[in-house]
Amino acid sequence: QVQLVESGGGSVQAGGSLRLSCAAFGVIYSLGCMGWFRQAPGKEREGVATIDSDGRTTYADSVKGRLAISQDNAKNTLYLQMNSLKPEDSAMYYCAARMTYYCSGGQVSTFKYWGQGTQVTVSS
Repeated sequence: QVQLVESGGGSVQAGGSLRLSCAAFGVIYSLGCMGWFRQAPGKEREGVATIDSDGRTTYADSVKGRLAISQDNAKNTLYLQMNSLKPEDSAMYYCAARMTYYCSGGQVSTFKYWGQGTQVTVSS
């Protein structure tokens, strides 16, 4: 059974930075495509960034140039470096594993395993 555990969330002022981590446990083979998602109160969960088994990345337009997804396969850990944070970035952030080689659009419903989330709050 795969377990994903996020950490690194917190409260920062606008313009600040955070680095989220997602540690994967119980992994025998590669998790394949992985992604970061976020959900603000009263809103649907939305994709933030994905990375496939070849290391190719995609980003939501709202975070391009400010957030960066990366992974350390040796440590089974996924990261999200968040710079120039804005109040609208405030949300619960989740990591997820799709268990396929490519992300193929990266829709929320196609991801199989999810972490419990870590809260990010950005004040103006």
